[in-house]
Amino acid sequence: MAERKSRKSLVGVVTSRSGDKSIKVTYSYKVPHPLYHKEIRRKTVIHVHDENNECALGDKVEVVETRPLSKMKRFRVVKIVEKAPVTA
Repeated sequence: MAERKSRKSLVGVVTSRSGDKSIKVTYSYKVPHPLYHKEIRRKTVIHVHDENNECALGDKVEVVETRPLSKMKRFRVVKIVEKAPVTA
């Protein structure tokens, strides 16, 4: 039997609840400047499938790459790493 290849796993923060079972996650990373070698902060927004609608704004979540679920969604939620603090 052929083994499944490892899938890309990322940790990011929920920035939007765009629709039913859909969220947007922003993950940030640092890359060196090509000439000056100072680290530059970059961020990427990905569309993620949240099957149980359990993620809230500000939650830190772990997502994993999966087959295309819609036009934009290519990731799904594995677990919620840290819940956002509740503001009253």
